[in-house]
Formats: sequence, structure tokens, C-alpha cells
Amino acid sequence: MATLVSFHAHPDDECIACGGVMRKAYEQGHRVVLVVATRGEHGEVAEGFLTEGESLWQRRVRETHAAAEVLGASRVEFLGYVDSGMMGRPTNDEPGSFWTAPVEEAAERLAAILREENAEVLTVYDDNGGYGHPDHIQVHRVGMRAAELAGTPRVYQSTSNRDEFVRHLTVMAEEAERTGERADLPSVAEMSDFGKPEEELTAVVDVSAYLAHKRTAMRAHASQIAEDSFFLALPDDRFALAFGTEWFIRAGQGPGITETDLMAGLG
Repeated sequence: MATLVSFHAHPDDECIACGGVMRKAYEQGHRVVLVVATRGEHGEVAEGFLTEGESLWQRRVRETHAAAEVLGASRVEFLGYVDSGMMGRPTNDEPGSFWTAPVEEAAERLAAILREENAEVLTVYDDNGGYGHPDHIQVHRVGMRAAELAGTPRVYQSTSNRDEFVRHLTVMAEEAERTGERADLPSVAEMSDFGKPEEELTAVVDVSAYLAHKRTAMRAHASQIAEDSFFLALPDDRFALAFGTEWFIRAGQGPGITETDLMAGLG
């Protein structure tokens, strides 16, 4: 049995980005640990959703534990930083925000967990945090440094296949035009900073067997992912296209896709 530590910025990121590989590792008999940098204090929540006196972060912590159980994580840890909000907002620079945290300090907090767990595998995000969110970028910086401090041998940068996403967008736009269906789709130009080009990716994991777990974990984050949200409202075939594959970059691997299982060869 090996240990996978999956490091994320906010509650709900884990099920969207790495829910499949987490559940797959669990079903392979490995130990899965979820570490979240913040409690998602600046997430958006519908008016009246929270109970009287309840803070959003309290709800999001409970949601994270519920989702982690679905995904097979046996340990959940929060590093104790505050959600920085979207890039360019005043919350980026507030005291205690993850964005302002010294990388070495935050990396040591994560490295302590990696050492405790003797983790063989760590997931972080790519150097742009997938789409430019400050806390996601910081996950990359902190996670990569923590792996160095702890000597964690395998580090996978979770990302998206930009080229495949553009292909799917094109097909969906063509279908919408043909059927007259209204489709609020981003433009190809808007995707220029989303994920990474296909040629930079080194690992692709088919997680289609765990789509039901990903959906259930997303539903656990009800404060952020409503039943009628874009994610959960997708029909099964579109949901499979969007979430049935998880993409990663592992430095020193490649060129091209060389891995299909993050835990391959680990007892």
C-alpha cells in the first residue's frame, strides 16, 4: 500500500480536479489523504442557504469531509490559510490569505504531513493554477517546494487538456447552431490561459469508472455546486466528456503521454 496526498486550494476543488484519481487509488488499496490550503471563506453562496449563525467556512469544512468520504480519503487536513478570492480582488492581500503566505512557511506545513504519511505521490496544480486563480497558483508553488523538503518522489501537476477542451467546445457550438439550442459557451479565445497544451501533458488517467463518485462528491459541496449548476446539470454523456479524464504533468517525464496511472508500480 502506498500513500497519495492530494493538495488543493479550496473545498470542492478536489472532486473536480482529482476526484477520479483519488477514488481509483482508494479502490486499488492505497491510502488517500486530502490537504486543503483554505476553508473557502470567500466562496459564493445563495442567500438563505446557511443556517442562522453559521459561517460559510464551517459549512464548507463539513462538505469537504463528506466529499472526502465519497472519494476514499481517510485523512483530511486544512493548512489554516484564508481564501484569497479571485485574482485582482482586495482579498488577495488581506492578512492570512494564502496568496500572501510565505512559500517556505506554507511548504513546511505541507511537508510535515508528507513526512508523517511517508507519501510516495503528491498532486498539486500546474504553474498557472489551471486558470489563474491566485490560490491555485500558490498550491503549485507551495506543493512543489513541499515535495522537495519532504523528498516526495512523485509529484503530478493537475491540469486540463486545453486542446481537447477547445475541440469539445467546437463540437458543442456546432450542435447548438444546428439544433437552435441556446448555449452559453466560452469562446476559444477565452480558453487561451485554461489548462495546458496537449503537447505539455505527460499523464492521462481514465476515471470514467468513478464518475458516479465524482458527481456524488460534487453534490456534497452543495453550498458551491448547486443541483442546477453547469457541472451537475450536464447530461451523462457530456459529464463523462468533461470529467471522465484527468490530466497531469510530471516533470522529467515525456515527451508526450507516458503514464496512465499515478500509483503504477507502488505496492
